[in-house]
Amino acid sequence: MSRPLLFLDVDGPLNPYAAQRERRPAGYTTIRVALRPGRPLRVWLHPDHGRALLALGYDLCWATSWMDAANRWIGPVIGLPELPYVDFTGALFTERPDGVHWKTQRIVAYAEGRPFARAATMDEAYEVLLESPPVRAAARRDRRRRVAHP
Repeated sequence: MSRPLLFLDVDGPLNPYAAQRERRPAGYTTIRVALRPGRPLRVWLHPDHGRALLALGYDLCWATSWMDAANRWIGPVIGLPELPYVDFTGALFTERPDGVHWKTQRIVAYAEGRPFARAATMDEAYEVLLESPPVRAAARRDRRRRVAHP
């Protein structure tokens, strides 16, 4: 039997973009990334996070608006190998009338029935809980933790 999936986001869990601009968190390194023409993004990454994530016992998968760019820019800095990713092309930041987060449908489809979790912070990645609530609840977004359950 395969291991459960842990869907990784970049901005928030790995890149604490909401931290004070002039106060990079201890242990983090700064990279500048130009995903699109214009001003590059400032990204803070901790080189130990990859090793910690690999030790969790999950199959890791990018579930980020960065999509495959996470393999080029994020993975090498934090020590992750190339990972599969959820393709959000055509769904990025799309508001749904039912209030379901724009990533949920693609994540559930990608998981194909496997148990999975998505953590919004590194602390949550260490404390992932796998539950099996009703299917209707699986489509809702846990706004506090942003953990999706099948």
